[in-house]
Amino acid sequence: MTLQTQIEQKLAALAPDVLQVENESHMHNVPANSETHFKVTLVSDTFDGLMPVKRHQKIYALLADELSGPVHALAMHLYTPDEWQARGGERPNSPNCRGGGK
Repeated sequence: MTLQTQIEQKLAALAPDVLQVENESHMHNVPANSETHFKVTLVSDTFDGLMPVKRHQKIYALLADELSGPVHALAMHLYTPDEWQARGGERPNSPNCRGGGK
């Protein structure tokens, strides 16, 4: 099972309306086929009434093993369904890597 699949399975615990886990490792100075840099877009009622830091803490708790080992970077875009709808179902694009010799 890939690390991306493991992350998707763990985040499914939040009963997401939208879940996108993107491996962005190829955008960084890492070996081919790496699974070190991810972007998560997650829309869930679980986030109702929670400030962004509390939302992030939920993700950190679910992905503690991955974040303590193979995952070097995790971009998180976490929304309630109403917030997601207000954004038109769009999340920010990731910037180009500026480190590691690229």
